[in-house]
Amino acid sequence: MPGVTPPRSEDDRKALLGIYLNDHLAGATGGARLAKRAAGGAAGSPIGEELSRLANEIDDDRASLVGVMRTLGVPVRHYKAYAGAAGELVGRLKPNGRLLERSPLSSLIELDALRVGVAGKAAAWGTLRVLAETDDRLDAATLDGLLDRASRQAERIDALRAEVAATALSDGTGHGDDSPVRVMT
Repeated sequence: MPGVTPPRSEDDRKALLGIYLNDHLAGATGGARLAKRAAGGAAGSPIGEELSRLANEIDDDRASLVGVMRTLGVPVRHYKAYAGAAGELVGRLKPNGRLLERSPLSSLIELDALRVGVAGKAAAWGTLRVLAETDDRLDAATLDGLLDRASRQAERIDALRAEVAATALSDGTGHGDDSPVRVMT
C-alpha cells in the first residue's frame, strides 16, 4: 500500500504490534474507568442500569485485550495503562458549567467519550481480525464476536446519547431550545 512502510524485520513487527496493542490497552483502561464513572453518576436514573451493563462489558473487553496480548506474547506496558487511567482522571477536571454538583452535560460528554472509545476498540478488534487470517494464535470467531459486541455497544451508546441530549439540552418543554443558532465568524 502506498505510504505504508512494512516492518524491517520480525523483531520490528513484534515491537510495532506491542506498541499498537499497549496503546489500545491505555485507551481501554481509561475507557473502563470512564464507563464505571458514568454508570455511577447515572445510578438511580433511567439510564443508570444500561450504563452499568455497558461498564461491565467494557471492562470485560479490556480483559479480552489483555488475554489477546498474552496469547501473542506481547508484554503489558503498565506505564501506558497508568497513562490511560490518568487521562480519565484529567478528563474529570474540565469545566462543565457547575462547580459543586454534577452538570446535566456530564453524562452527555461521558457518552460522547465512550462512543469514541468504542469506535477505537472496534478498530483494534478489526485489525486483530485481519491478523487472524495469517496468525493461528488468534481466534477469528472470538474476534468476530468482539467486533459484534462493539457494534452493539455503539448502537446502545448512540441511543443513550440521544436520550441524554434531549434532556440535558432541553428547554424543559421537551422541544429543545427554539432560539436561532448563531454561527460565529
